[in-house]
Amino acid sequence: MQQDARNSYRTKQSLPQEFYHSCLGKIIILLIFIVILLVIAIMTVPTNEKMEREMMDNIRECIQQNDSIKGDGIDDAVANFSRIFTEADTTFNDKEAMEAFHKYNKLEIYRHTFYSTARLRNNLSAEGIRVGIGIYNIVIPTVKYSDIILFVSTIKNYNKTRLIDPAPQDEYVGENPNVTEYHYLGDPDQ
Repeated sequence: MQQDARNSYRTKQSLPQEFYHSCLGKIIILLIFIVILLVIAIMTVPTNEKMEREMMDNIRECIQQNDSIKGDGIDDAVANFSRIFTEADTTFNDKEAMEAFHKYNKLEIYRHTFYSTARLRNNLSAEGIRVGIGIYNIVIPTVKYSDIILFVSTIKNYNKTRLIDPAPQDEYVGENPNVTEYHYLGDPDQ
């Protein structure tokens, strides 16, 4: 009786089943899956031309959408996600805004092994702000209207404006310490 219970508990598995149910087998299957995804990512990195075309369309949409109510980061993320599947309105005449964009901003595309990125350089950020990622032949924008410079103006009363205001006179901020020069004269014990 006991022998029959043991035999029913242990069933013969084929070699692929044993491999799949082992820890090493699952790790190897996961690694093969990751390698396949990376190979597909390498083969489908968007070209520089596609990245530039899609990012300029996304930037045009961002400029066109700016007349709506400003929201928080979630609203920007949802708007950027929707820009993946849409195109800018071509009937909207934004020639002046796009000329200003090209005058004060520079879009640079960088191709990496598995993906490509788009960076926007202007006076706000000399090192550039990442405004798009391209992977699996999809361009995902991350641009916000605050990243773009469309006009530059002068600072009025530049010499008269203080950047750091002194403390108010009616507020006690403490006494200045008595600071004197200290000259090292050597070890006093020797």
